[in-house]
Amino acid sequence: MDFRTEIKIPEAKVGISYQDNILLFGSCFTENIGKKLSENKFQTDINPFGILYNPYSIENSIRTLLEKKFTTESDLFFHHGVWNSFAHHGSFSDISKEVCLQKINERINYSSDTLKNAKHLIITFGTAWIYELKETNNVVANCHKLPEKTFNRRCLSIEEIVETYIILIHSIKLFNPAINIIFTVSPVRHWKDGAHENQLSKSILLLAIDKLQQMFPELNYFPAYEIMMDELRDYRFYNEDMLHPNNLAINYIWEKFSETYFSAETIHIQREIAEISKAEAHKPFNPDTKEHQAFLKKLEEKKETLRSKYPYFNP
Repeated sequence: MDFRTEIKIPEAKVGISYQDNILLFGSCFTENIGKKLSENKFQTDINPFGILYNPYSIENSIRTLLEKKFTTESDLFFHHGVWNSFAHHGSFSDISKEVCLQKINERINYSSDTLKNAKHLIITFGTAWIYELKETNNVVANCHKLPEKTFNRRCLSIEEIVETYIILIHSIKLFNPAINIIFTVSPVRHWKDGAHENQLSKSILLLAIDKLQQMFPELNYFPAYEIMMDELRDYRFYNEDMLHPNNLAINYIWEKFSETYFSAETIHIQREIAEISKAEAHKPFNPDTKEHQAFLKKLEEKKETLRSKYPYFNP
C-alpha cells in the first residue's frame, strides 16, 4: 500500500544547466530554493530587492530592472534611526542615506545585467494581500514597522494580477527573448492574514498563474505549494512556528525540483560538486600538517579537473 499521495509534476519545458544564469524573485521560499542552487554552484542572483511577497511588488521590482531605474534620495524615508525604501527589504536599510542608496543602486545595476542575460527567471508569489501607502496609494514591498494606520490593506484580484503580468511578460520577452519563466506559489502560510484569508490568497495566486499559462503556454509552474500541502501534510515537516517548511521539507522539495529541471549531465556535475563542497567544509584539527596540505592539494586538483571538463564553470 502507498500511504501518501504523490504530486505528478509535468516535464519541464526548458531544463536548467550550469551554463545558465538564474534570477529569482519572491518570498522566503525563493530564498530557500535560491540558497540550494547557490550551494550547488549554479549561477544565481537571488532577490535583488530582498524578500518580496506580493505580485505587485515583484512586478515593480522586475520593471525597475527592465528600465534600469535607479533609486534617488526622494525615494527614501527615515524611520527608527535608519533610511529605508518602500520598494526594498530591510536588509537594504542603513543609518547612512548614501550607503543605503549605494547598496540599492549597485544591486539594480548588477541585476539588470543579470536579467538581460538570464536563461531562467523564477518568480515565487507568497500572498495576494497588499499594503498601499495612504499618502501616495503606492503598493509597498515592506512596511518597515510603520504604524498600521499608514497603510490601506486589501487583497488583489485574479484579474489585477493577470492584467499586470501580461504586460510584464511581454516586456521581459522583448528585453530578453531567450528567457524561461518559472512560477511557484510559496507553501508558507501567511497566518497573520487569517486562516481563511490565507486560503483565499493562495487560491487567487494559483488561479492567476493558471490563467497566465493559458495565455503563455511556454510558462512553467513548479508545484511547491501542492507538494508541501499534500505530500508533506504533517507537522514534522515544519519549523517550530508550524508555518515554515523545515530543512527536511526544503530538501525534499529541492529533490523534486532537481528531478524536474536538471538533465542527467547537470545531476552528474552536481554530484561532483557535492564531493568538493563536502571536502571544503572539512575542518581539520591541525591545518599545518603534511597530511592536510596533501588533502588541500588533491582538492585543488579535483577543482582543476572540473574546470577543464566544464570551461563555463568555476567551483
